[in-house]
Amino acid sequence: MIKLAVNGTLMRGLELNQNLIQVQAEFLYETTTTPTYRLWSIQDIHPAMIRVQTGGAAIALEVWAVPPAGLIQVLEQEPPGLCIGKVHLSTGKTVLGVLGEPVLCEGQLEITPFGGWRAYCQSRAV
Repeated sequence: MIKLAVNGTLMRGLELNQNLIQVQAEFLYETTTTPTYRLWSIQDIHPAMIRVQTGGAAIALEVWAVPPAGLIQVLEQEPPGLCIGKVHLSTGKTVLGVLGEPVLCEGQLEITPFGGWRAYCQSRAV
């Protein structure tokens, strides 16, 4: 099993979570990143997270255990501009995770101050 950090629509109860369930991934735990990431809303459809040297924050995410073949399937179903990379967790661990290509974030709304996709979505609902 491969540990995968997800920070948006793949999280439990959200639009693409079924993509993880279908490949028999298992939810492990909630955590945050180290305070070295920034987050953007991509047309209010999904987020994109990028690691930065300055101006970062801790971003809420979930860590899942994904079968290797399932990881490929999940990533192929991700929106364009999202990719896989190493994500540094507040626990001191580093796992693979979903990140955004910098070009994807250009001209999009930065939502870093919300601390995560769920918090941003809840703020829109109010």
